Amino acid sequence: MTPDQTPDPRVPLLLVSGLTASPNAELAELLRMAGPGTAVVHHDLREIHSGVVRRRLRLEQRDQLTVLELAHGCVSCTLREDLLPLLRHLARMPQVRRIVVRLDEAMEPEPVSWAIRNVLVGDHPVIDDVDLRTVLTVVDCATFLADVTGDDALAERNLQASPEDERTVAQVALSQVEFADVLVLAGAATDAWTAAKASAILDRVAPSVSRVELSRIDGHSVLDAVPPDARRGEVTDMHGALLRGQPPVHVDCGIGLVTFTAQRPFHPERLHDALDVLLDGVVRTRGRAWVASQPDVAFWIESAGGGLGIGHAGPWLAAPDGPAWTDVSPERRTLASLRWHPVHGDRAQELVVVTDQTTPDEIDAALRGALLTEEELAAGPGVWQNYPDPFGDWHEEPCEDTETGPARHDATAANRKEDQ
Repeated sequence: MTPDQTPDPRVPLLLVSGLTASPNAELAELLRMAGPGTAVVHHDLREIHSGVVRRRLRLEQRDQLTVLELAHGCVSCTLREDLLPLLRHLARMPQVRRIVVRLDEAMEPEPVSWAIRNVLVGDHPVIDDVDLRTVLTVVDCATFLADVTGDDALAERNLQASPEDERTVAQVALSQVEFADVLVLAGAATDAWTAAKASAILDRVAPSVSRVELSRIDGHSVLDAVPPDARRGEVTDMHGALLRGQPPVHVDCGIGLVTFTAQRPFHPERLHDALDVLLDGVVRTRGRAWVASQPDVAFWIESAGGGLGIGHAGPWLAAPDGPAWTDVSPERRTLASLRWHPVHGDRAQELVVVTDQTTPDEIDAALRGALLTEEELAAGPGVWQNYPDPFGDWHEEPCEDTETGPARHDATAANRKEDQ
């Protein structure tokens, strides 16, 4: 710190996420024991279907369990009604020097980080009181490969975050990993092949994220592993780069990486028919799509473990109601400039697919076959907007009026493979 810099008065905040309760609790305890004045908060959502959340707060000699009864049992309500006000309260207690939030296994750190930065508690967001220093995700090495390549729904493991939660285990596990600053590896894989294949997946979905072993760290050394360029809870720009770091492009243990790009729109019905290729033999899909029948809005597509999410990512810059260039991030402006088309502007297809049993060539062929043909392209937007559109009706999330997540969660159609 230089002499003219003022110390940040905010209380440091650490988020711990992961699919397995026991190692998550172990890491949170290591962080609690690392120094005096560390408060650890955990919300247990296992009874949220009944509108009940159990909150545990540990601070010095205090170990308090509180049963919360919510009018509507969901993560949004838990955040808005309890976690965010609690964080502000703790940050203003003089004995609290650091806060650790151990997220429930079903919670993804990105929407929590978004809420901390954007949801008002009183007149200000909680980020005015806390400094989100890092996101730590625990990876259970014994189950990770099966979790991210399987089709289990959270409900099948009693891990739902609300009665309406249709996410798959793979969707949550990969979201937790992708948003982390450090991956804390717990336990061991069942064999060398499983370990190698799991590592190949991590190399492609989180190439820039540090990895440490839970058995070899303490509450200080795990924080030393946070890289200088860590995102530290910064929410992903949905129109920014889809890859962080430099993932390997070769196939390793059957795991490959496909980057699909094109500067012509998808036919809505052919895209809908092609979505199965993103569900079978695929570990992860993330990216933006330009659909001919809805030319002014970018679609956001995510898939994992037989689960598919399709939502709106907001208007393209070239859309009539698109944002001004000065209102978007420098990264988005740069990417748009590199691909700008004299007629279609920044509209384009950009998808990143991590493959397993499906080959990269199969992915590319299926997606390319869903693009408009030369004849269809020549017909123009007036014709495109009259195409039958299976994406016209959007699923609405519960607590729609109090949404606490990034834009892509505003209208997400979550489907299982067997429902396609």
